[in-house]
Amino acid sequence: MKNYSYIGISFIILIFGIWAVPKIVDKFNSPELAIIGKVPDYSFINQNKKMITNETYKGKVYVVEFFFTTCPSICPIMNKNMVKIQDKYFGNPKLGIASFSIDPVTDTPEVLKVYADQYNITNPNWHMLTGDKEAIYKLANSGFNLYVGENSEVEGGFEHSGFFALIDQNGNIRSRLDENKNPIIYYNGLEDEGIQMIKEDIKLLL
Repeated sequence: MKNYSYIGISFIILIFGIWAVPKIVDKFNSPELAIIGKVPDYSFINQNKKMITNETYKGKVYVVEFFFTTCPSICPIMNKNMVKIQDKYFGNPKLGIASFSIDPVTDTPEVLKVYADQYNITNPNWHMLTGDKEAIYKLANSGFNLYVGENSEVEGGFEHSGFFALIDQNGNIRSRLDENKNPIIYYNGLEDEGIQMIKEDIKLLL
């Protein structure tokens, strides 16, 4: 009986080891996420004409971008990549996305609704937001330090970056650290590497 007990205990230890070791290794390989700052309060209308605020995303991990529907250059790439993030976490009610239009005069809720349908946006927590232009620009330039502006000399008439911001459940902007332990702050929404990084970091926060 003693031999059988020993074998049984050994088997349990072996199974636990097989289960635990990858998790321990994964923990040490996981990137550290810094807190960059708090997202300022905001209040805008989404594509379904509903008021969306910080409270809407409370308890959720979400990704932020600034774009406009008539953008002829980087916005289509950004939103195709954002759909990849959406699909990666399909069905997870804790994932959200906030897309702020920097051309709110053109981008009415009706226009944003059509745009959302074109890009197969299915996540009910993906809100395409429009409202007071000054408030949106202040949120981008001062709240997130992601430059947006008007420029009649550039294609489309507006300037903005292709970066995504990652927000945790408590409304903090989060970022992984680079090899020198400096925060990258934002994720490149135009490159596969940036999309893979933000997918991994969303998983950590979730």
